[in-house]
Amino acid sequence: MPFENNFFDGVFTNGSLHDWSEPARILNELFRVLKPGGKYFVSDVRREMSPFMKWFMRRATKPKEIRPGLTSSINASYTVEELESILKKTELRGYEVKKLTMGFVLTGTKDIRLKSTLS
Repeated sequence: MPFENNFFDGVFTNGSLHDWSEPARILNELFRVLKPGGKYFVSDVRREMSPFMKWFMRRATKPKEIRPGLTSSINASYTVEELESILKKTELRGYEVKKLTMGFVLTGTKDIRLKSTLS
């Protein structure tokens, strides 16, 4: 990202993690641009949601022409276990992953003692 280290007080992304070709690298960029003490929020759908919820989301998606995009997003999404495996390869520490009915939320605060080792 074209921002200086320790630039933002907070960063968030919603519904895009499943599209990232290198999620650990992007999460490290999130860490890099976040000020010490800054907060982050990442949310997305998760692949292992219940079959009923997948059906419900598909039925609720309008117009019906975009339903294939929803299906491909769910199929490309991560399980919570896969996300936690990715997180171990990043500089993020002290995070919390909450499993939701249709997805997950990853939240945390950049430790004020940590500075990015990435350049």
